[in-house]
Amino acid sequence: MTVTIYSQASCSSSRKALKWLKENEIPFKEKRITSQPLTLAEFKEILSMTEDGTDEIIATNSNDYKNLNLDIEQLSIQELYDVIQEHPRMLRSPILIDEKRIQVGYNEMDIRRFIPRKVRAFELHAMQRLAQES
Repeated sequence: MTVTIYSQASCSSSRKALKWLKENEIPFKEKRITSQPLTLAEFKEILSMTEDGTDEIIATNSNDYKNLNLDIEQLSIQELYDVIQEHPRMLRSPILIDEKRIQVGYNEMDIRRFIPRKVRAFELHAMQRLAQES
């Protein structure tokens, strides 16, 4: 499975996530949302994978969001998409997705969900063996 990471160049969390993916040899493709705007299909895919909808992906503390003074709840999906096209920094970053999972922002523990299950099981078994030997 390949992870898609929607990142922003100026974002330290995006840089951390990219570094982690490389260090853990997780196949990924990167899309910089500030220079390569999201397609409507990508936006809908991200939204469909969230648990909290727009609350999960919109950076309400961003200057773009504050300056627009919008009530996002009143916008249609198309209207919100159009706003994000013009103001991509309104999105939290990074956003990592694969076929089954989404993670918004960088969290050192949560990002491990992108390690293949077999590898996680092997690591757990190795740690249990070490604990028994101690």
